[in-house]
Amino acid sequence: MKPHDAMVIVGAGQCGARTASALRTNGWEGAIVLLGNEGLAPYDRPPLSKQVLLGERTTAQCTLYDEAFYRDNQIDLRVDAAVTAIDRAERCVRLSNGDSVPYRRLLIATGAEPRRLAVPGAELAGVHLLRAVPDALAIVEELVPGRRIAIVGAGFIGLEIAATAKARGCEVIVIEAAARALMRAVPEVVAGYLVDKHREMGVDVRFAVQVERLVADASGGRVAGVKLSDGTSIDCDAVVVGIGVTPRTALAEAAGIDVADGIAVDDTLRTNDPHIFAAGDVCSFPHRLFRRRIRLECWKNAEDHAKVVARNMLEYGETYSAVPWFWSNQYDMTIQIAGIPAFGTNTVTRDAGKSSKLFFALDGDNVLVGASGVGKMAEIAKDVRIAQELIAQCSRIEPRLLEDPATKLRSLMSAEAT
Repeated sequence: MKPHDAMVIVGAGQCGARTASALRTNGWEGAIVLLGNEGLAPYDRPPLSKQVLLGERTTAQCTLYDEAFYRDNQIDLRVDAAVTAIDRAERCVRLSNGDSVPYRRLLIATGAEPRRLAVPGAELAGVHLLRAVPDALAIVEELVPGRRIAIVGAGFIGLEIAATAKARGCEVIVIEAAARALMRAVPEVVAGYLVDKHREMGVDVRFAVQVERLVADASGGRVAGVKLSDGTSIDCDAVVVGIGVTPRTALAEAAGIDVADGIAVDDTLRTNDPHIFAAGDVCSFPHRLFRRRIRLECWKNAEDHAKVVARNMLEYGETYSAVPWFWSNQYDMTIQIAGIPAFGTNTVTRDAGKSSKLFFALDGDNVLVGASGVGKMAEIAKDVRIAQELIAQCSRIEPRLLEDPATKLRSLMSAEAT
């Protein structure tokens, strides 16, 4: 490999692996180096909080590609290559073993890091985060029927684990410091609908209360309870913390790359260094539909970013403007979200079947900015997909039309675009 001839990707997660594949698909015949530090080949993370915890899927079955894929596509995958620095002047990355890898173009796809609970007792055994395979395997060991599991955080990860733990026969308590669930993700009415389902299934969900400390058992080494800010205490056998993530920007910051709620990129996913790109959970980017800089933490965004950034590393100059899409499975419900409902100022509810509902988020001008479907897949998936198209064309729609199940969403495709 000649100096500066390689496409180098830091972060062997979903976005990094998909980008490596897309580089080949788009005709790049030079070297590709994919650097990871988990000791595992790239794998799909969403099943960790769902099928893996339920015992329906092994972690090995979450692998994105087999060994033959990397060999046949001549992708130099290194799973124990910790990157310690980016040397922009020399256009190379430095590894912890002393090696350096020169790059033609560099992609930073380092993802995000789970936030840790900053209270006394947070380091006790039996306290878990969920982001990687070892985390999932450790949590699986805790989900024994009859055990009491305390979950800190009522975001999607916390609620998914709550549903999974309940399905495994555990007693579950969810503790959330905010006044409601999913504060940054969906409107209050949507969050309330999901929380009602959890309570119906027997989950104890508590809001507006903070964890003061985690209490150790008699040995002093393992968690046995949670002391709350309202003075109450909860006995438990394990604690799972799901209080959000922070983008892994340390490498970029140390290299003088601009950061703004993640690595700051333009709408082609290029940083302030023309040779360096960033994609996936780690970056924030301007989105033309929402007229602001956003950062997304979801599977679909990592997939979509990979396709665009690969082409732009090859100088296609394409802008990224895909409508966000996200899903979650809890109990017998599927939740699908298009756009960014949190940007809405008004939420319109529509019945979508015997046990399903659609929630449409409109801004102050009645422009559709988000849609959430909750219930049976067959009853919500098609309409959420159509809503995604409506969001893409910036459709201004009268709330009464969205509320009326007799109005076919497809008929609104001609709605005024802004």
